Amino acid sequence: MNVALFVFATTFLASAVEAIEMVTIVIGVGATRGWRSTIIGAAAGFGVLAVVVGAAGAALTRFPIDSLRVVVGGLLLVFGLQWFRKGVVRVAARGLAGLGQLDTEDADVWTGPGIDWTAFVLAFKAVVLEGLEIAFIVVSFGAAANTARTEYGPALIGGVGAIVVIGGIGLSARQAVGRIPRSLLQLVVGVMLTTFGTFWSMEGLGVSWPAGDGAILGLLALYAAVAFGYTEIQRRRIAVLRAAIS
Repeated sequence: MNVALFVFATTFLASAVEAIEMVTIVIGVGATRGWRSTIIGAAAGFGVLAVVVGAAGAALTRFPIDSLRVVVGGLLLVFGLQWFRKGVVRVAARGLAGLGQLDTEDADVWTGPGIDWTAFVLAFKAVVLEGLEIAFIVVSFGAAANTARTEYGPALIGGVGAIVVIGGIGLSARQAVGRIPRSLLQLVVGVMLTTFGTFWSMEGLGVSWPAGDGAILGLLALYAAVAFGYTEIQRRRIAVLRAAIS
């Protein structure tokens, strides 16, 4: 296989994994909190990322990414657990009422003036962290090509291409995500943020996850099971209270 093609393919696939994590958070936050501040935060993240990558270049491989993982992971845990709790309470109380409708009631969508800093920060940090991961992949694969010269061109195309393709898929799913009941959507996003927050913060602290990024699926299944269990417990409590009142 041509070396340039091999570098492009491997960079694209590796970057796609990181891009999926980035787009998942941005789409989830946008659908839950509102798109304006989320898009501004994501755009600001790409702007900062472009400056950092342009200034640092190949020196990115010496950037303290673990410290950034701890900070971003911790923040995602804080927000994720809050949404996790609210989602459990609301799904237990309302079930899946509104499924298939554009629900605008009881949402956490920002309606005030200015920027919703919660949405901005979550989108910004997701783009910066995952974008830096993709930049590391591009630099590493581009420099490690076993040729007399580096292959940064195909690696860069592969990394950017992964963001564009995965981002396009995420945007196309935006309408479908918007039709999910807000209570359920908040719980789903809370589970996702808690999952990524756990993975990134522990990884930044030096934990070596079994199966690498595949451990995210295990964490996701674990938190989803916990969410289901707590929802059932809360639903039974509500049923008992209603029966006692009546």
